[in-house]
Amino acid sequence: MSVLNLGKVAVLMGGRSAEREVSLMSGQGVLQALRASGVNAHAFDPAERDLSELKREGFDRCFIALHGRYGEDGTVQGALELLGIPYTGSGVMASSIAMDKTMTKRVWLAEGLPTPNYVLVRREQLGSVSMDGLIQALGLPMIVKPAREGSSIGVSKVEKIQDLPAALAAAAQCDADILCEQCIVGDEVTCPVLGEGDSSRALPVIRIVAPAGNYDYQNKYFTDDTQYLVPSGLPASEEAAIEALVVKAYRVLACRGWGRIDVMIDAATRQPYLLEINTSPGMTGHSLVPMSAKAAGLSYEALCCQLLAAASLDHVQEARG
Repeated sequence: MSVLNLGKVAVLMGGRSAEREVSLMSGQGVLQALRASGVNAHAFDPAERDLSELKREGFDRCFIALHGRYGEDGTVQGALELLGIPYTGSGVMASSIAMDKTMTKRVWLAEGLPTPNYVLVRREQLGSVSMDGLIQALGLPMIVKPAREGSSIGVSKVEKIQDLPAALAAAAQCDADILCEQCIVGDEVTCPVLGEGDSSRALPVIRIVAPAGNYDYQNKYFTDDTQYLVPSGLPASEEAAIEALVVKAYRVLACRGWGRIDVMIDAATRQPYLLEINTSPGMTGHSLVPMSAKAAGLSYEALCCQLLAAASLDHVQEARG
């Protein structure tokens, strides 16, 4: 499909999630790239405008540059299905499951894919949960995070038992479901996937080296102290195994369009463990999918156009009917 035949395009950005600031940066980058490529693209912030205006204003497709809730969790995808407007990225079910780290882990475990051990704690259980029991189940250090939040928001690495209650409380401020997870110590990598089904393929693995091993919100978006190594420097066999693993993890969730999967490699065993998947990854100046794509010879502009050209609906016939 020629870029010029993509019609009137809305770049959905901003939104109401805790990741609004990052989404605005992603959306502006995508908007500029599409316009530079000759696409009739326009900014659209669902926090400020009703989605029904997309239909009234004659938009032909949407590039979803929203992150987190109300953008990456199946809700806006469902609205676009009802409006019959094709959109980038995964459909309703895959987006919804992938946004929930606990549900994602359940699917991966059911398919025999490696992911760290975990315990789900609900907000109403905070007063009665056994700190000793959590440590007995998962050990220390432990990762505590909201089940449905992104960009490392509300995430804590707990080294001492006395720090566990505060970490649980911080995660509970973001979500009613708190994911307590075994901490895998070793190399941190991420790997994007493009496409759908049997045609989906991995882009180059990126190894992340953050200050003091702390890849938090600040070090993700607002500092230049984090190193992103692509080529990753891993042995070729390890990199190939990670790419095969993330493609399988992406496919079993029925993702499409694009995604990025975060992986930890156990330093002792070199076993890779799946952490989570992002189905609407960042597209900022610090973002990792454009970095990996560039290493594969795919420019930011070409990546945006490729993703937009693949925009689709779960239920094409019903939407057109």
